[in-house]
Amino acid sequence: SIFFLYSKMFYARGRKKKNYIGHLTLSCDTKLVHQKEQVSGENMQLSEEQLHQIEKNRRAALERLASRNVPVPVGESWRRQIGTEFTKPYFTKLMSFVTMERKCFTVYPSPEQVFYCTTLCAIEDVKVVILGQDPYHHPGQAHGLAFSVLRPKPPPPSLENIFTELKEDIVGFRHPGHGDLTEWAKQGVLLLNSVLTVRALQPTSHEGQGWEIFTDAVVLWLSRNLNGLVFLLWGSYAQRKGRVIDRKRHHVLETSHPSPYSAQLGFFGCRHFSKTNILLKASGKKPVDWKAL
Repeated sequence: SIFFLYSKMFYARGRKKKNYIGHLTLSCDTKLVHQKEQVSGENMQLSEEQLHQIEKNRRAALERLASRNVPVPVGESWRRQIGTEFTKPYFTKLMSFVTMERKCFTVYPSPEQVFYCTTLCAIEDVKVVILGQDPYHHPGQAHGLAFSVLRPKPPPPSLENIFTELKEDIVGFRHPGHGDLTEWAKQGVLLLNSVLTVRALQPTSHEGQGWEIFTDAVVLWLSRNLNGLVFLLWGSYAQRKGRVIDRKRHHVLETSHPSPYSAQLGFFGCRHFSKTNILLKASGKKPVDWKAL
């Protein structure tokens, strides 16, 4: 009918207007973010008050851009220190990819748990970093911490091997009966996967989409801004990712991956957990209570 046609036209115009306004706002925010660079050559002609207002506007625009890209919980200190990553083109493209994947497939972990590790410990308080590859791809496992699984799911084979090594390395350690490593994270142990999402039942399905750029930036920030961290690099994948670490400022312990396929090649007997505590003490940091799970 004519009424239906006119209704459809007005609805389409409304959507176009809304999309246009959203695009205009995004464009304005992007310009504000880079405004400081644009006026750098004119600083001599601007008052201190004007420069302060420009910086204030730029920061506000930066926060708006970041919140559009990352609506899920992110630790405040992490957002403050590495929030600029959330405004970069690669990250916008990455978030679009993950959003589309969630519409078409089951993706782990849930949106609110992707940055779970950032909510447990301030970025400045990180003292140990354990690098993983990508999240577990079976239901009910992944929750934003490398190697860790949600209760009541049983520990996967690699985590079982980690517990086996802990029993040999740390006096009094007992298998916790679950695989949730949250208590380690609260003590400053960053359990960071290189890729933070995965399609259900398809391991490594989200590799090469941009997560690696983001987590490289995290590792680089930690390396450049903190001192005396202990990085545990298990397996060739983690060791390649750890090439950016400043080994004059930090301690790096390397061995094979705890997977059943490689644990016998060096992980068993590596004593990385007790060695980590020795290094932390030498740096004046509190050792990790590995038994607290």
